[in-house]
Amino acid sequence: MTAEPVVAPRRVRLDGQRTRHQILDTAVRLATVEGLDGLSIGTLATATGISKSGVYAHFESKEDLQLATVDTARDLFIADVVAPALASEGIARLRALCESFLHFVERRTLPGGCFFAAAAAELGGRQGPLKARVAANQRDWMRLLTDAAEEAVRCGELLADTDVAMLVFELNALVIAANTAFLLHDDETPIARARAAVARVIMASMPSADAG
Repeated sequence: MTAEPVVAPRRVRLDGQRTRHQILDTAVRLATVEGLDGLSIGTLATATGISKSGVYAHFESKEDLQLATVDTARDLFIADVVAPALASEGIARLRALCESFLHFVERRTLPGGCFFAAAAAELGGRQGPLKARVAANQRDWMRLLTDAAEEAVRCGELLADTDVAMLVFELNALVIAANTAFLLHDDETPIARARAAVARVIMASMPSADAG
């Protein structure tokens, strides 16, 4: 009898956390197709099988739901795209980050491809905390690519005069374009072309002996 008051609140908290995670995992998937503006208590209640009041209880506002969805998408991106590439360094990490991104899209982890590519297209012309949160995540991705490229330059894997900013811009453009074309045409050819283009762009900045 004395244990019940202690155990029950903890169980309630755990159930609440699981429900919140379920809602946000579903929100990430829906947002890649319907957009962040397409998220609502009603659509999430229908998609999760949770009552509207049950969904509403976890978020103070629609913006709170949207921001939490962005953060959940970030966690997924780190786990599925970034973390697998961190075992390598320098040019190997640069290649691994690009490959991990393409593999994430290719295996249809999310129905609408890269969450942040979709969100950037949706929010690019707006202002506010939601756009700022998405932009911060995009900068973090570019910083990861930049750090790997700069390390490759320091190690002599890339030419000393490599324009790192341009290299990173081109690599990001390639994987984002592959994401868009793959989804639009339901065709894996853009993924294969992006892989070849990534290899070619990196090779162009390598010392000739290494590139050969």
